[in-house]
Amino acid sequence: MGTTVDRLLPPDDDGVSEALFELTREIATQKLAPLVAEAEEKGEFPEAAYRLLGMSGLLSLPFPEEHGGGAQPYQTYLQVVEEIATAWPSVGVGVSVHTLTANVVEANGGDELKARWLPGILGGDWLGAYCLSEPQAGSDVSGIATRAVRDGDGYVVNGTKQWISNGSCADYYILFARTSEDPTRGLSVFVVPADADGLGFGAPERKMGLACDVTTQVLFDAVRLPAAQRVGDEGEGMHIALAALDAGRLGIAAVATGIAQAALAHAVAYAGEREQFGATIGTQQGMQFLLADMAADVERARATYLHAARLKDAGRPFSRQASIAKLTATDAAMRVTTDAVQVLGGNGYTREYPVERLFRDAKVTQIFEGTNQIQRMVIGRDLLR
Repeated sequence: MGTTVDRLLPPDDDGVSEALFELTREIATQKLAPLVAEAEEKGEFPEAAYRLLGMSGLLSLPFPEEHGGGAQPYQTYLQVVEEIATAWPSVGVGVSVHTLTANVVEANGGDELKARWLPGILGGDWLGAYCLSEPQAGSDVSGIATRAVRDGDGYVVNGTKQWISNGSCADYYILFARTSEDPTRGLSVFVVPADADGLGFGAPERKMGLACDVTTQVLFDAVRLPAAQRVGDEGEGMHIALAALDAGRLGIAAVATGIAQAALAHAVAYAGEREQFGATIGTQQGMQFLLADMAADVERARATYLHAARLKDAGRPFSRQASIAKLTATDAAMRVTTDAVQVLGGNGYTREYPVERLFRDAKVTQIFEGTNQIQRMVIGRDLLR
């Protein structure tokens, strides 16, 4: 139908990336896609999907081999995420969040911390959650109120985290907590196991979309953590959070591109089959122009996240480009899914067709990992620096 994606291979690829793309597409189409409609209707946490991805080595792609990773370029990893999200957006988000947590430990942890945690994180056995946002601290990281108070050879943590993907279902949590009142050096980062005493969870949020991305409050009630579970030095949390979010925004851009790609594919298939006035609606110039604009949006989204990923792979600054990719791809996902509903007409407004769900899934991509208004601020400030 002309909607097959030709994946971009990194320079001097030895065939590994291409094999990964084929494996991911097989898993996504044969194992994940058949489960999506029923699971999303019920809001079930897709544990089996994550275990399958972990066993297949798809939860560790952009990390060094010496730590148990797949040693793949970020551009390869992101295209894998897009492929997963095309089949099941909730799982694509979960993979992106898990990689965000792994980034924090791999990039900032000491040798002992990495040896203790990375085998499980990258081995496919564990799934992570990223505890940054709070009821009164979303885009404003400096507003974090959860506290980690030094107590002997460890810390005691009290506070509430909000909007946490993988919520009550994760195996570990990357926690950002206040260790001093310093506005820029007052946050520190910790790894918290799911079985820590005093760790609790709110009820899953009743969200518009991404029902299988179980999202809850994470509650810390006198949770005691050894100092050995602190990631990096005390007070480095703000820097770690902002650096990790650059990479995380690329993950969300890839998810949004996958959502848009899925909506485009459904719209093209429908336009080629639906007959009105004695011909398929795809023969009408107005419909062809609409589909062409949708395809251009998808291609632009993919191009922006791949450009940012190439910069990251080359070790060059990519923060502005990550914000541009997140902004471009998520706005595109909203436009493309809206137009896909229009292509299907009344059918597109019913739950009998997947574009309705994709429309709902797309909206939150404009909000999490920094709202698109925040992305515009980041881009503008960087341009004027």
